[in-house]
Formats: sequence, structure tokens, C-alpha cells
Amino acid sequence: MVKTTIPYKDTGYFSQTMCDYLAEAQSLKPFYNRFPKLENFKAQLKEKSASFTLDTRQVLAKQLQQQYDGFNISEATQSNILALKTDKTFTVTTGHQLNLFTGPLYFLFKIVSVINLAKQLKKAHPEYTFIPVYWMATEDHDFDEINYFNFKGNKIQWNREDGGAVGEFSTEGIDQVLSIFKHKLGKTDNAKKLVTLFEEAYVKHSNLADATRFLGNELFKEDGLVIVDGNDVGLKTLFAPFVKKELLDQISHKEITTTTKRLIDAGYNEQVHPREVNLFYIIEGIRERIIKKEDVFHVNDTNISLTETEILETLEKHPERFSPNALLRPLYQEVILPNLCYTGGGGELAYWLQLKDYFKCVAVPFPMLLLRNSALIYEERNNQKIEKLDLTIKELFKKQNDLKTYFTKSLSDISIDFSEQKKLLASQFKDLYEIAKKTDASFLGAVAAQEKKQTNGLAHLEKRLLKAQKRKYQDQLTRLIEIQSEIFPNNSLQERQANFSEFYLLFGDVLLTTLKRELDPLLPEFTAIAL
Repeated sequence: MVKTTIPYKDTGYFSQTMCDYLAEAQSLKPFYNRFPKLENFKAQLKEKSASFTLDTRQVLAKQLQQQYDGFNISEATQSNILALKTDKTFTVTTGHQLNLFTGPLYFLFKIVSVINLAKQLKKAHPEYTFIPVYWMATEDHDFDEINYFNFKGNKIQWNREDGGAVGEFSTEGIDQVLSIFKHKLGKTDNAKKLVTLFEEAYVKHSNLADATRFLGNELFKEDGLVIVDGNDVGLKTLFAPFVKKELLDQISHKEITTTTKRLIDAGYNEQVHPREVNLFYIIEGIRERIIKKEDVFHVNDTNISLTETEILETLEKHPERFSPNALLRPLYQEVILPNLCYTGGGGELAYWLQLKDYFKCVAVPFPMLLLRNSALIYEERNNQKIEKLDLTIKELFKKQNDLKTYFTKSLSDISIDFSEQKKLLASQFKDLYEIAKKTDASFLGAVAAQEKKQTNGLAHLEKRLLKAQKRKYQDQLTRLIEIQSEIFPNNSLQERQANFSEFYLLFGDVLLTTLKRELDPLLPEFTAIAL
């Protein structure tokens, strides 16, 4: 095994917002609470402890026991659920959509990040219990985003009717997807394990939420992972006071809009746009936005309209009908969990940065924000090929054209850089400008035009020379781009394209054990692992 770490800013794949966040830039400090360093967790723990009640803990533990009813869970997970009842237990959380068979590879990295963070916190604070949590986005309703995964460049897709919260979707008919997937996997021992895992998750469970819980539990149950489904009447009862405030006062729109303007003024982009009411209404296969017009609450694209009195009565009797959108889901999470840190991707953390002032307004502690681990997994044979080309994995992060140019220049026995010639030309024209100043303006213009012409001519010659050298080294360039294309599918990060099954097929259980051993959640660098 070969492990390489690369600063995120050097990969070319992470936003300026995230690079500035990791650098602890002054411009972003007003938008988060504490930076995720081990020494900062003690203060976060004290702040959360002061606001989180034992009553909430009891409800949380009870509802989780109900959610896991019928699942074969490990002793570690059961112990963690029970530990949530005590005021010495805290969580570190990540969340993800219910992508078919986990979706992109980074699903694993998210969960490994919180598992490893919980271990580090336990070592630093042995008197407390720290639980890794995976929050399932069961209430999302964009099925097209989650109904497929990529396997070796092929899209494995589940086709069925859309509508309502995805967690409630029946898995009927998904056996057809298994049949296609099974054919592509082959007949190795690891292939058989993947087929069994898919079948037990999706064919033997009746809805997508249960299938995803089973899958996450099977992959990580020995690590004590606790999986939370927010679409739960008991948990939503805890959140109901905040839903009421949202319906009556629309505080989130005002606070988040103000914070977002400050972010934009500081040079950053708006990740999610706040609405006046940041809630959905869920009922009978429908999840639609709640829109307030002249003291009446309308459910978008339906005939449902409720007066203020009616909607508050509905909230009291049926809190499960109210679903937070992307901007209120973080608040829901922090209200019902004794959470210290949220771990997510760059896009997720970018919208969390819009929320700090809103959290303060509703008196809920703002969690620490941790960029999840990002990693690249490639075979040792490719590492050997890279070394034979006298390159490093870091250099393969370059965009393809830039990589070709860089590699060609490294191979060439002649210089393809005309910088010195350009400097000499500029020096010569400097003398000509001095002469021109002593004549008239028309001659000065002629000198400038000639300088531009000759400078452009040098640039053109440099490009032609580079092109000629690329032809000369075409065989080496072809081998290089084949390697890069395999490691960076579709000229993108592997973790955003490939499914974990490709790597499990190659490495089996070694895949997960290696990730849990090698990924450090508090190291702000990208990790490349050759297995």
C-alpha cells in the first residue's frame, strides 16, 4: 500500500470557499462557530451539554429503538443507542441521500470520517461517549438524483414512478436491477458477496429507507454506527416548536437572507436560496412546499389550503406532516441530536455557513463543521505505471491538457519555454521606445504594433514547438492519459463518479479496513491510496 496526502487547494477540485475555510481565512470566521480542531471540541461539548435535555435524550433513544426494530444490529450499535440516554454521550454526524446501493464512493468517506472522529474524541476525552451518526435523507423527493449508481462506466438504474418522500418508496421491482447488476459483476467470491448484500438490502426490504438502513448497518455495524431516519413522528414532535415559529414568524428567511448577503459581500457564493417558509408538507405520497399568502398556507401544486388556526392544529396532531427543506434540516438535526460536529462535502458546508445567525436567533448551538475525507483509490499496478513515467499521483490531478503539456516538457530534450526570448525581445523594444519618444506619435504606435506582432509570433512558435514535441512523444502521452482516465473517470474525481462495488470487487473487506485505518478526519488534505 502507498499513501499520499495532498493539500485540497493543490488538487484543483475544491471551491475557493472550502479552501479559505480550511485555511481559517478571516473572511469566513464570522460564519462558523469553532474550527474542527481536537482542542476545540471541549468547549463545543460544554455548549451543547448546557442546552440539551435528558427528556430529549429519552425520546431520541426510544425512537431509534423503534426504527431499528426487526434489524439485526451489533452490540456496539445497541450500546450506543442506549448511551444516548445519558448526559455523557454526544454525536458526530454526517448525512446522505438514499442513493441506490450507496451511490457515489464518497458515501463511504462520509461515514468513515465520523467513525474515525468519534474514536479520536474518545481517546482525547475518555470520560465521554462519542457516537458516529448517519442521517438518512428519507424525506427528499428528487428521485432522479438517487435512482442509479455507476459501475465501471455503466449506469445501473432503477426505474419506477416518482412522487413523495423517497424513504417511503416501495422496493417492488428492484429485483430487475439486481439481475442486471449480477450479470456485470461476474462470479468471484467478492462478486457473490455484493450480490447477497444488494439482494438482502433491496429485495428483502419493503421500502427504500429500510433498505438503506440495512445496507449502512451491514457495512458499518461493528463500528457502532447509528442510523437516524428524521421522518419519524416522535422526533418531529421534538421539532414542532421550531416548525410553529417558522410558520408564524418566518425568522429563517430574514436571518439567512441577511447572513447570505454578508457572505456574498465577502466574496462567496450563495449555495441555497432561502424561501419565506422553509418547510414542505408530506401526505399521501406528496411532498410539496408550503407557501404563505395573505395569512393562508397553501401546499404547492395541490388543492390543500389551511388557515393559520388549521395549520397549527395540524402541526399539533400530525407533526410528521411537516418536513424541513435543505436550510431547516440542519436545525432539525441539531434540535434532536446531542451533536458536536457535522461532517459533509464542500457544497453542504457552504450552505451551513449561511445558517449561523439563524441558529443563534432560535437559541440552538451551532455545530462545528468538518469537511469530510476525500480520497482516491487506485491499484498498485497503476502506481507502478506512474512511477515508470517518472511522475507522482499528485501530478495526475492536473487537467488533462495541462498534464499533457507538463509531461511533454519534462520529456523533451529541448526547451519549450520561450520566456528568455520574450524577455530579450521586450528589452530590445524598450530601446526602440526610447528612440520613438524622440520622434512623433505615429512612430511610437508603429513600434508598439511591431512589438505585439513579434511577441505573438514567439507565442505561436512556442505553441507549434509544443505541438511537434507532443507528436514525438505520442506513445508516452497515450499511456499517461489512459492511466489518468482510469483514475479520474470523466475527468472528474473518482469519488463523485464510481460506486464502492467496483473497489469491493477488487479488494473485498480490505477496502473498508484500509479506509478506516488510513483516513484522518482532522487532516485537511486529500488522501490517495494505492492498494
